[in-house]
Amino acid sequence: MKKNRLGNTHLEVSEICLGTMTWGQQNSEEEAHSQLDLAVEKGVNFIDTAEMYPVPPKAETYSLTEKYIGSWLKKNTDRSSIVIATKVAGRTSSVPAGPPGLDWVRNGPRLNKDQIFKALESSLKRLQTDYIDLYQLHWPERVVNNFGQLKYNHQPREDDIPILKTLEILGEAVNKGFIRTIGLSNETPWGVMQFLSLSEKLHLPRVVSIQNPYNLLNRSFESGLSEISINEKVGLLAYSPLAGGVLSGKYLDGNNPPNARMTLFEGMSKRYSGNHAENAVRSYKKIAENHNLKLSQMSLNFITRQKFVSSNIIGATSLEQLNEDLESINCKLSDEVIAEIEEVHKIYTYPCP
Repeated sequence: MKKNRLGNTHLEVSEICLGTMTWGQQNSEEEAHSQLDLAVEKGVNFIDTAEMYPVPPKAETYSLTEKYIGSWLKKNTDRSSIVIATKVAGRTSSVPAGPPGLDWVRNGPRLNKDQIFKALESSLKRLQTDYIDLYQLHWPERVVNNFGQLKYNHQPREDDIPILKTLEILGEAVNKGFIRTIGLSNETPWGVMQFLSLSEKLHLPRVVSIQNPYNLLNRSFESGLSEISINEKVGLLAYSPLAGGVLSGKYLDGNNPPNARMTLFEGMSKRYSGNHAENAVRSYKKIAENHNLKLSQMSLNFITRQKFVSSNIIGATSLEQLNEDLESINCKLSDEVIAEIEEVHKIYTYPCP
């Protein structure tokens, strides 16, 4: 499997990253280990998780995903061959359309020194490792338009922790050897440029990646952030590349497959539902069928092939599903297929931001 350099670092990550947010909710520890074994066998060396996982977040399942990865890492003697990325949770009132209160996480997570170091130390312990390769801010401290919101509503708060302060804290963690690189998630163009400007001026660690949603139903990353990714070498780690499974086509015509994510967790279906979304999926499905392609693999390969994408984060609840997604790297999209995808995109530009 092809590997891409992470930012300006010497770290190389597989073009497919194994997402893990179902582990501890829809997947057991044994199933998680089987997924890890298969992914590594197929050439994946990059694993993404978060202290908050599994999703949907609940007090009783908090941090189980990291624990499952940790027990697998303990059995894997060559830690240096695996790139581990995790995330620290931030202020939940910053994301009204995002995660719930998370009061069980340090009585409400914030991106200050005490909380970041507590989160980091706990993640290291759960992951059973001495260092984390990529430590990401799961979402900004300030109020921004993310998690399905396109419009920005300016809501400054006096007690928001400044970007500079958080960056200095992360720099201290890098200097102590706890983390190797830092990244952002659910961030905006302004936020990314602030981090980059401050790191350059004050010789602080430079962000190497941004983990944002990117799929055929939500290509908003292309407006502004893609240019930054390429020119500043802050590659996209694309999450929800199948729009929560919608781009497999399995939810068309009102279908709710048993044990499927949006069947089990109704609240998660809102972002990728509606007439525009369904019509767009039908159009993409027709393209795939006309060219003897699987819709899911066509959708995934479209993401992986983008110049600004460092790695495409896939998630699965079964080995069969995971294997199909991993095989998407062998799905070749012709110029004709790309042109047809672009025509559909003109009609349904941002059906699910």
